[in-house]
Amino acid sequence: MSKDEKADFKKNPYKYKMHYYHRVFDIDMESLKEESAKPSHVDLSRIRNSDYVLGLILTYHINYGLSTRQTASILWDVHRIKVSHQTVANYTFAVARVIKPFVDDYPYDLSYCISICGDETYIKVCGKKYYVFFIMDTVKKIITSYSIFANGDDISAIKAIYSTLSKYKKLPEDLTFIFDGNPIYLLAQQFFAQHGIFFDVKQVIGLTNKDKVSEEYRWLKQVIERLNRTFKGVYKGMNGFNSSERANEFMTLFAAFFNFLRRHSSLNYSVPVGIPEVEAMPDMPSKWLKLISLSYDYLEKSQTSA
Repeated sequence: MSKDEKADFKKNPYKYKMHYYHRVFDIDMESLKEESAKPSHVDLSRIRNSDYVLGLILTYHINYGLSTRQTASILWDVHRIKVSHQTVANYTFAVARVIKPFVDDYPYDLSYCISICGDETYIKVCGKKYYVFFIMDTVKKIITSYSIFANGDDISAIKAIYSTLSKYKKLPEDLTFIFDGNPIYLLAQQFFAQHGIFFDVKQVIGLTNKDKVSEEYRWLKQVIERLNRTFKGVYKGMNGFNSSERANEFMTLFAAFFNFLRRHSSLNYSVPVGIPEVEAMPDMPSKWLKLISLSYDYLEKSQTSA
């Protein structure tokens, strides 16, 4: 500062910004890439029941949100198939490990307009609150991020946004995310900007439209709020989870159901991501089995190419 500026600063310090905050993140891009590594291969051919029973279990447990005990009960009461509730849990979690790479790496045709919206909700893991970070293409109804984290902080937001960014073949120049007023999303934006990845963040504040941004983008938040309600309807039968690993495996199954199997009225009762081989199946259990088959095919191709 010059002599005049120093003299003025003593009289009017409010005119000068002399202190700055610099944010150093305890995470880097390489660690984000490592976390997206493929899970271990699971052989479902060794289960004691038929493949169609597996499809029935997934349909009742995931599509209709029945608990493991309710699923085991309805299999006996309706189909006279005897399985334990623990078998239901073991089967579904094994399927989750098989189809996760397929769900995460599928070449989604995402929108290139302002339609990517995110929100967080919570579940219970060992009686404690864990955070679900949903991000979705609100126009095409495709979930792009669905992971569960112990903390609702900026690191969790960074990982959730990275999951969405990795699904674009080429990032749009005008990519915009719509979030609520939580400051963690602005910190995540700063992190990616430090690595040369730029996007805009619009924040819808509160429940009423007190500013122009909230008024313009409120409808996008309403779409993802409906996703939260759909998820809660499926999740309520779970009554919480005994580990974060089990919780994330359930989220994989929910994302697979929502993206590939659940029909949406706003899409003229089509699924968000239509796969001809899956669509050709006559009923929902068969659709689940075809999705599992395609996931095995993907695993084999990825292992061969590696």
